[in-house]
Amino acid sequence: MTDDPAARIAELIEPLRVPPGTRVDVGRDFDPRYRAGLRKRDAEKMLDTGVALLAEYQQRLAAQDTYGVLLCLQALDAGGKDSTIRHVMSGVNPQGVRVSSFKVPSDEELDHDYLWRYAQRLPARGEIAIFNRSHYEEVLVVRVHPENLVRQRLPAEARGPDVWERRYREINEWERHLTDGGFRVVKVFLNLSKEEQRVRFLRRIDLPEKNWKFSAADVRERRHWDEYQRAFSAMLSATSTPWAPWYVVPADHKWFARICTAAVLAHTLIEIGPRYPEVSEEARRDLLAARRELEREAPPGAPADPYAARHAGPGDRRAAESPGGA
Repeated sequence: MTDDPAARIAELIEPLRVPPGTRVDVGRDFDPRYRAGLRKRDAEKMLDTGVALLAEYQQRLAAQDTYGVLLCLQALDAGGKDSTIRHVMSGVNPQGVRVSSFKVPSDEELDHDYLWRYAQRLPARGEIAIFNRSHYEEVLVVRVHPENLVRQRLPAEARGPDVWERRYREINEWERHLTDGGFRVVKVFLNLSKEEQRVRFLRRIDLPEKNWKFSAADVRERRHWDEYQRAFSAMLSATSTPWAPWYVVPADHKWFARICTAAVLAHTLIEIGPRYPEVSEEARRDLLAARRELEREAPPGAPADPYAARHAGPGDRRAAESPGGA
C-alpha cells in the first residue's frame, strides 16, 4: 500500500464499490467476513487516522459553506449502524453533523409523497447529515412488506408492478438533483451474514443491558432474510450511479466496518476538496490593525502575542514577545 493517506483510502474502498450499471447479487458477490487482510490490532490506528481526516475536512466543509454531504446507512437489524456512527463521527464537531433515524412513518408523513420526510432532514451547506436507514427503506421494507404500500394511500394505478422500477428511477433523479446542487450523496450498505445476525441477537437477549435493543419483531423480520437479500441486490444494481455509488461494507467484523465507513466518507470529502475561504486584502488590513491594538494591551512582562511567541522562529520570537512588536 502507498504511504499517501488519500491513495490508501481509495485503494481500501475500491473493492467495496458497486460499479454503476452492473447487476449484483449480495450473497454471491460480497463476503460479509472480508477484511482486506487486516488484523483487528491494526484497526484502532487506522480508525484514528480516518477520524482525524474527517475532523480536518469537516472544518473545511463548514468554513467553505458551499457543499453538503449526506451519508445513507442501510443494514438489516443488528448490522451495526448505531455503533458505526458513534465511532466514525467521534472526532468531528457535533454542530456540523446531524443524525436522523427513520421509523414507521407518521400520519402526516403518509399524507405526503414518499421522499418528503427525507427531504426535511437533508444537510445544509457546510453540514454532514447521516440517515440511519434512509429513503431506501421505500424499496426495501416496503417491497418485502407490500401492505405498507397500501398504507401510503397511493392511487391504485401507482401501485402497479412497475412501482419499484419507477422508484429506483425517481431516487436516482433526486440524488442527481442533490449532487448537481453541491450536496454529495454517500451510500453504505453494512452487509451482515445471517449467522452473525443470529449471534448478535442472542447476545442482546443474554446480556440484560442489551435487552432494550431487542424486539420480537427482529426475529419476525429475520424470517424474510431471503426476500431482503433479493431486495438489497435489486436496489444496489438499480441505484449505484456515477454521482451516488453504493459501497457494500462487510459488517461481520464491526471494527472493519467502522474503518471502511470512515474511509468512504473521508474519500468523499477529499474528492470535494473544501478549502478555507480566502481573506480579502481589505479584511486582512482590518485583521492586522486589530492585532496591533490587541498587542498594545499586553500586560507588563507578558508577550504581545502569546501564540506567535510560542510558534515563531528564533528571529521572530523577540518581536512577538515585545508589545507591539509584530
